[in-house]
Amino acid sequence: MKQKKRNVDIVVISDVHLGTYGCHARELLFYLKSINPKLVVLNGDIVDIWQFSKRYWPKSHMKVIKHLMHWMTKRVRIYYITGNHDEMLRKFSGFKMGSFSIVDKLILPLDEGKTAWFFHGDVFDVTMQHSKWLAKLGASGYDLLILINRLANFISLKILNKGKLSLSKRIKNSVKSAVSFITSFEKTAADIAIYNQYDYVVCGHIHQPEMRKISNNQGSTIYLNSGDWVENLTALEYNKGSWVMYKFDETDMLKMNAHKEEEDPSSNELFENLLANFNTMKAS
Repeated sequence: MKQKKRNVDIVVISDVHLGTYGCHARELLFYLKSINPKLVVLNGDIVDIWQFSKRYWPKSHMKVIKHLMHWMTKRVRIYYITGNHDEMLRKFSGFKMGSFSIVDKLILPLDEGKTAWFFHGDVFDVTMQHSKWLAKLGASGYDLLILINRLANFISLKILNKGKLSLSKRIKNSVKSAVSFITSFEKTAADIAIYNQYDYVVCGHIHQPEMRKISNNQGSTIYLNSGDWVENLTALEYNKGSWVMYKFDETDMLKMNAHKEEEDPSSNELFENLLANFNTMKAS
C-alpha cells in the first residue's frame, strides 16, 4: 500500500546528520515519501562529514540519499546549501548537474513579489569561526547525549510507562548562555534580512524550529528555522503563499509502523541503484 502524497511548492530540510547515531533516517524517509515537492532546499548538515565513519552507514541512511537522487531524476529542483558539518562541499559551491545545485546561500522570489533568503547559519557561530576543534568536540558529545537520551526514553516508555524525555533540550533551556545564543542568532539573521529587504530569512544550524516575525526600527521580517532530524524531526513547507512547520509525531510513527515497506535490498544493491539513477540523470 503506497503512501498518499501531498503536493508542496517548497520543502526545506536541514540538520539531518546522516552518518550519525542520532539521525532519524527512517522517519525522514517516511516524510519524504509522503510529499511531492516542486523545489527542495537542503539547508546544510545533511551528511555529517565531521563524524562520518565507514563503520556506521545504515541502509536507512542510504535510502534517504537514494530518494533524493530519485527526485533529481524526476527533475525536481534541489538546492544543497552547505553547512558546517558538510563544509567540505563548500569548495564545490556553484556546482550544477541537471536539477541539482550546491550553493552557500540562496535567494528565491516567492508569491506576491516576496523574497526569501536561505542560508545554514554557522557563519554567526563564534565557536565555528575561532575554535572549530571545540565545535567538533561538542558535536561528538551531542551525538553521545542523543544515544543516552534514546536509552532513557526506552526506560521511560517501556519500563516506567511515562512520557518521552529530551535531555539536550532540557540542558539548552536551562543554560542561560545557550538561550542567549539562540536569541542572538535569530536577531542577527533577522536584522540582516531586514536591512536587505528580504521578507523571509530561512536558517538551520541551531536545531531550534521556529516561525516568527522579528522587527527592528528599520522594518520587519519573518524568521524561519527548519529545525532538525535528530531531536525535533521538523521541516518547513511553503505552499500557495504561506509557510507551515511540519513535525513528525506519534500519529506519523503509527502510520510508519503500519505501512508495509518494500523488501529491504542489501547495501550493495542500494549503491548500484544509486549509481544507476546518477548515470540516468547525467545522460538526460
